[in-house]
Amino acid sequence: MKLLSCLCALLSRTALVVAGTALASLGLVVIYGVVMRYVFNHAPAFVEQVALLLVICVAMFGASVGVRETGHIGLDSLVKHLPPGGQRAVELLGDLLVLGFAVVLVWGSLDMIDITRANSIPTLGISEACRYTPPLVAGVLVGLFSIERLLSVFTTQEAR
Repeated sequence: MKLLSCLCALLSRTALVVAGTALASLGLVVIYGVVMRYVFNHAPAFVEQVALLLVICVAMFGASVGVRETGHIGLDSLVKHLPPGGQRAVELLGDLLVLGFAVVLVWGSLDMIDITRANSIPTLGISEACRYTPPLVAGVLVGLFSIERLLSVFTTQEAR
């Protein structure tokens, strides 16, 4: 369990760095596009597509970190009034649902990568499948982080 936790911590930090780098890059790309359009009257065609790819990276990698750090949306006002066993059961159910979401995300991303592999993004000259790689990686991370949380439920006596 300790090895898994160390691996997940490293992957979470890496995903956070990727998301932060993508966010900073997004800001730079948007500023570049605005300056080129309104100052030099020359709007580069690739800016919008690069920005979309960066938004996908920010959202997907940021969400995976949120799952590990339990920073995702939680509606626990009712759960707090349950006995400890009920709270643990609801938490377990939530973790199982997140794991199910991760499986669907990975499966859907693999399917979309396969379907769009031959198509290209015209302004970038790269495969459309690149759009679905960040969700695929994030889905794997979310699944791994969910498994870590589920294993911690069964390996620790106290509630999280």
